[in-house]
Amino acid sequence: MRLLFLGDIVGRPGRLAVSERLPALRERWRLDCVVINGENAAGGFGITESICDELINAGADAVTLGNHSFDQREALVFIARQPRLVRPANYPPGTPGRGATVVETQSGARVLVVNVMGRIFLDPLDDPFAAAERELSACPLRDAADAVIVDVHAEATSEKEAFGWFLDGRASLVVGTHTHVPTADHRILPGGTAYMSDVGMCGDYDSVLGMQKDEPVRRFLQKTPGSRLEAATGEGTLCGLAVETDDATGLARRVSPVRLGPHLEETWPQHWE
Repeated sequence: MRLLFLGDIVGRPGRLAVSERLPALRERWRLDCVVINGENAAGGFGITESICDELINAGADAVTLGNHSFDQREALVFIARQPRLVRPANYPPGTPGRGATVVETQSGARVLVVNVMGRIFLDPLDDPFAAAERELSACPLRDAADAVIVDVHAEATSEKEAFGWFLDGRASLVVGTHTHVPTADHRILPGGTAYMSDVGMCGDYDSVLGMQKDEPVRRFLQKTPGSRLEAATGEGTLCGLAVETDDATGLARRVSPVRLGPHLEETWPQHWE
């Protein structure tokens, strides 16, 4: 299968980059499954039902979240009726929504999508490793799923790398989100799991992590209350990771970063052209 994971969408520039580019990329690269992190899609803070629908209509098979999952209070309600929207599985019991979902591709293949949130430098939720173990045990690769994608929404690279090794050989892809800057460590681990510490964001890189620059810079300089952070408004760059899996094992055999747009050097899976 051909899988594409796109990093955190930040505001309108990220949404436009997805809506304008993804439909053509699905056809051009013959993608089987696309997963997008959408936790910053609504002006940088959370997601609304209309935005979630917009991403699905653009070609997303599932949308993952993170620490801003419920910044838009309507998410507390609509997440229950949207099976393609996945919040971190290690939220406490009773939290609305689901931490994993299975999507079916046009060919009939089943893809398990799991979302967990790290605990280092973030709200200390339940154990993300135990949550991931629970979800993968309920729907293991090869036995119940043809591919497994795990979004590790975490601040610390060490925690993300530990997740890669923890799930090596049991997931098709373990990918880091949250820090909005693409790392250069994309690779296939010895057990066959594709891994990248952070896929970056879909948003305007003429910014501070997708936000207009002046207020974040001022906060570092002055450490005093100021205005609300606002999403940057320039042209967005699409960032993600493309993975090709082996049909027999569900594990990765090719991995390539995706960066399409201004400010960053462009790259894409040329072996799919």
